[in-house]
Amino acid sequence: MNLAPEFIADIEKRIKLRFIDNGTGNLTATFGPEDVFNYIYAVFHSPTYRERYAQFLKIDFPRVPLTSNVECFVRLCSLGSELAALHLLESPTLDRPMTNFPIRDANRVDKGYPRYSPPGEHAPGSDTPIDCGRVHINAEQYFNNVPPEVWQFHVGGYQVCDKWLKDRRERNLSYDEVCVYMRIVKALAETIRLMREIDGAITEWPIT
Repeated sequence: MNLAPEFIADIEKRIKLRFIDNGTGNLTATFGPEDVFNYIYAVFHSPTYRERYAQFLKIDFPRVPLTSNVECFVRLCSLGSELAALHLLESPTLDRPMTNFPIRDANRVDKGYPRYSPPGEHAPGSDTPIDCGRVHINAEQYFNNVPPEVWQFHVGGYQVCDKWLKDRRERNLSYDEVCVYMRIVKALAETIRLMREIDGAITEWPIT
């Protein structure tokens, strides 16, 4: 990472820890470039940060608010590290999927799909309301247990769960692609949870 010496000196002065050149520090006496990345990654995923500075984010690069609270810094480093692992689809949490793909067939994402059925609504062609969200890839097959907030989650201008399948429309999903989609669903659910935790770790705005 290319970090300006003045920026690192400011962090050192605020949190009273010593910067090391590589990796992560022990966060009791030292911190490293990966800790700085994780801190920034967490702050930028704070819902309050995004709402509070929404107008500035439309016209300029995001600015990094620094804290003088070492406990807050350490907590945000931890949450940012979790988020980064999720977004790289490397977190062990993703090995335990929250959704399934119960019906075997060709796995084709048909034209006009995907379609989402939220809890309580009827699935296409059925008179029975479903008890959890479903993402349908055709008239028969679907990913089960996809909460509405996960289905609606956007990154930038894209609705992730929708766009990923639309990019594969009129194709048959491989076994690996089915597994990747289930990992994405879990990653988004965990992202939503961690974003709430990040807001809880930042006790006041502006960050001090």
